[in-house]
Amino acid sequence: MYQPSTISHHEHRAFRRTFKQGHLSLGLFFPLEAFEGDTPSMLDQVPLARRAEELGFSALWFRDVPLRDPGFGDVGQVFDPWVYLGHMAAHTTNIALGTASIALPLHHPLHTAKAAASVDQLSKGRLLLGVASGDRPVEFPAFNVDPEKRGEIFREHCEVIRQVHHSHFEPIRWSGGELLGADLIPKPTTREIPLFVTGHSRQSLDWIARESHGWISYPRPPKIQRLIVEDWKEEVMKQCGPVHKPFMQSLYIDLEARSSTPPSPIHLGFRLGRDHLRALLETLQEIGVDHVILNLKYGKRPAAEVIEELGRHIVPHFGAQAPDSLS
Repeated sequence: MYQPSTISHHEHRAFRRTFKQGHLSLGLFFPLEAFEGDTPSMLDQVPLARRAEELGFSALWFRDVPLRDPGFGDVGQVFDPWVYLGHMAAHTTNIALGTASIALPLHHPLHTAKAAASVDQLSKGRLLLGVASGDRPVEFPAFNVDPEKRGEIFREHCEVIRQVHHSHFEPIRWSGGELLGADLIPKPTTREIPLFVTGHSRQSLDWIARESHGWISYPRPPKIQRLIVEDWKEEVMKQCGPVHKPFMQSLYIDLEARSSTPPSPIHLGFRLGRDHLRALLETLQEIGVDHVILNLKYGKRPAAEVIEELGRHIVPHFGAQAPDSLS
């Protein structure tokens, strides 16, 4: 816990549960509910999370939304992501816990590094660290961050987090401070917590391919997504050689009770029956998408019903789960 691990992130417990090359797995965004407006009720989240774990979902995902901006339309899971991660880690056992995503420029990198390593240790290696540069204009002046510099700050904070996680009393200097004569503890369960860049976060694709462990992108028509996945894999090969770096995407769904209901567009997703959802996910798997994070916000049915139906009829056809123990 206090000395850097030498274990590769490929052996990280959450990484092994969630990703297996050639197989798509499924996760869920908090809040696990459908709701109107920008603020969910946050009721019954623990039993729903436990049920998702029992049904074989690979991961639960938490968003970093520090302030309520009514114009943006969504406050995520309301609670601070690190506090809520700790809460859910204590109420689940095996399911991966991911951030999608921590807005790095809004936080001190040592605070982010310590929080991430703490959750990773307390959950026994279940954290997947999604990061982003931030996209809500109201947040930057509130945190005294120059939005024009957020891409540069993002890169710098990624490097600080990486260094303090796998070094031991090494001097580290960056534009916002320096670490001298002290060490950050705890360390994560592996040399690095798997780190995933969301969108471009004001970075080039070659930087993302080289510096991250995977990419979280957005839903697009499969023909367009195929081209983006191909570009990603080509860039990873160019930068890192034949290593698997997962490609992930979000997807909003309004799952209709009638399984044969054809898809119709909603914001960043579809209203559809499970037969067509399965067909869409099979297409995404075929084009190389490794993980899909489902968001239930725009649904019309109770989340418990939808999670149960997904778990019984969709999840068994997908999944990259591996043994939970590190070997």
